[in-house]
Order: sequence, then structure tokens, then C-alpha cells
Amino acid sequence: MEQQIIYEQDVVNAVCVLIAKESRAMPDDVEVELAYDDDTGFSADAELNGKMHHLDTSRLVEALRLWIEQYLDQDPMAAGIQLKLDDAEGIIAIVR
Repeated sequence: MEQQIIYEQDVVNAVCVLIAKESRAMPDDVEVELAYDDDTGFSADAELNGKMHHLDTSRLVEALRLWIEQYLDQDPMAAGIQLKLDDAEGIIAIVR
């Protein structure tokens, strides 16, 4: 698999898809805020119907694997995923 970049909006979309799947809701109903902290790393807070869901880095990778499988039609377990904070693009994922 050659290197691909998943840009911030699609990282957000991946979180929406994961939370919606787990909650049996529509991805459009999920609101997401991505974050990076030097001590804790990457995270996301997602809100669905007034309930907050906190995703740490490993759960973000889980969301991206689901996204890779469903939207990129690739083997998600064969993908190496690296989250990165990019000055211009925000939080992105590099997939190898």
C-alpha cells in the first residue's frame, strides 16, 4: 500500500462513523472536536444526543481503520496509521 494522507475533515468523519455505528445513529448527528496535547497525545470529543464520548489515540486509530475499510475499500489491518499535527492541515493521518 502506498502512502496516503487522510486530512482532518476525514479524520472527523471517521470518528462520526465509529460513534454512529456504536450508537446505532446517523454519522451526521455526531459532532466532533479533535485535540492534541503534548502529554496525552491525540484525542477527540464526540457528542451524540447530548452524550459525550472521549476517544484517546487508540480509539482514533480504531475509527480510522473503520474509515479505511468502508470508504477506501482497503484492508484496515494491513495499514500502518500515524497521526500527525500539521501546521497547515491540522490533525491528519498518514496511512502506509
